[in-house]
Amino acid sequence: MGSVAVRVERPALVGGRLYEIDLLRIFAAVSVVLYHYLFAGYYKVVSPLGFAAPGLVARYGYLGVDLFFLISGFVVLLSAWDRTPRSFVVSRVVRLYPAYWVAVTLTALVSVLFGAGRFPIGFVQYLGNLTMLNSLADLDNVDVVYWTLWAELRFYAIVFALTCFTITARRVSILLWAWLGLTALFEYGVLPAGADLVLNTQYSHYFIAGMALCLIYRFGPRRSWLVLVGLCLVNAVYRGVQFAGDVESRFHTAIQRPVVVVLIALIFAVMLAVALRLTTRLARPWFVVLGALTYPLYLIHAHIGFIVFERLGDQVNKYLLVGTTTAAMVGAAYLINRYVERPLAPRLKRVLGEGRRG
Repeated sequence: MGSVAVRVERPALVGGRLYEIDLLRIFAAVSVVLYHYLFAGYYKVVSPLGFAAPGLVARYGYLGVDLFFLISGFVVLLSAWDRTPRSFVVSRVVRLYPAYWVAVTLTALVSVLFGAGRFPIGFVQYLGNLTMLNSLADLDNVDVVYWTLWAELRFYAIVFALTCFTITARRVSILLWAWLGLTALFEYGVLPAGADLVLNTQYSHYFIAGMALCLIYRFGPRRSWLVLVGLCLVNAVYRGVQFAGDVESRFHTAIQRPVVVVLIALIFAVMLAVALRLTTRLARPWFVVLGALTYPLYLIHAHIGFIVFERLGDQVNKYLLVGTTTAAMVGAAYLINRYVERPLAPRLKRVLGEGRRG
């Protein structure tokens, strides 16, 4: 009975794009930028600008990354459905690398020319970063935010494995339950440390929940998928409270656990509403315009922003400096999207010879 119901796919929304996902991307990106500019930079002593009251709110902006991972689990599976393995790989290369290459190069140049040694970068480190696989060679990231890309690549490897077979709701469900079970075994210390390279346990619950929500979006809610999302929420809260302690130790400041729990629960609730198609009335086509800027904005804002603050922090009002720097980063993100991502995407697809459904 359940297997027959699962195969009945719900009709796609008109236009085929979830504009509300773009809005969530915007919110996540702004949260991360404000986290770095108003809180983390100062407490890590890489920015001279401190913000007392705004920092009390901005310190929770790191959870924007958690939202990004949940969104990624949803949209990457949605995009991979019916793709060939080759088509999936090409789509991810086209999506990630052009803006990333520009961001790595721009960040490296600004760091070397204007960073005064604050963010030292070697040539081998730079070349390793261009591959996005520098973590395998134990090479430091050119920018602190690039650590998330390594988590994303490991998730993509799992989805790629799915595309090597015909993706079905049943196969995805089996994978998700197995992945969550192995995550639990790792957290209990049953599995060796090396297993985390594949399991990605620090954030696996977000990718798993995102994929389960994609199933709900495509086929409607099923009890097992809702239970899966609920268990992922429990683990996200468990790991999130742990990580809050790490943030406290790193920055020597207070992170309120109830706030973290509420924000994580809210992230799940909003994405569940999207999966249940309860947010369609909020969607606006112009969200996609700003949503396209979130990836390049995320890539370039951190170290370049800190260098600007260090150079001009004693000459310009700090609120004005943060505002203009943020605006400049958005402008740079637009230029990268307009003159790098958009024109290079079709060319890269041709060069790489993408198969079906580009």
